[in-house]
Amino acid sequence: QVQLVESGGGLVQGGGSLRLSCAASGRTFRSSIMGWFRQAPGKEREFVAAIYWSSSTYYADSVKGRFTISRDNAKNTVYLQMNSLKPEDTAVYYCAADLGRQSSNWYARSWGQGTQVTVSS
Repeated sequence: QVQLVESGGGLVQGGGSLRLSCAASGRTFRSSIMGWFRQAPGKEREFVAAIYWSSSTYYADSVKGRFTISRDNAKNTVYLQMNSLKPEDTAVYYCAADLGRQSSNWYARSWGQGTQVTVSS
């Protein structure tokens, strides 16, 4: 079992930037596909980004070109750099571990507690 702790959420104006961090512990981090999901009020949780052990990355179309996922295996930490933020990016952001993909749907086996990101217009 892996434990995930997110940090870095907050309130930002539209067009601004935030960087989320996720510290992982409890098992081998290097081999795990890590990622981020988000859930806006009244909506289902959705995939945002994933990063493989090789550092290959995948993004939802809605964030492509604005968000960047990265990982530091020495620190067991994964990051999400969010630029050009929009009000529709407002959501609780969840760090996730052991991601997989079935058809076009991403899923994860471990979750953090979530961190709120609010983008004002």
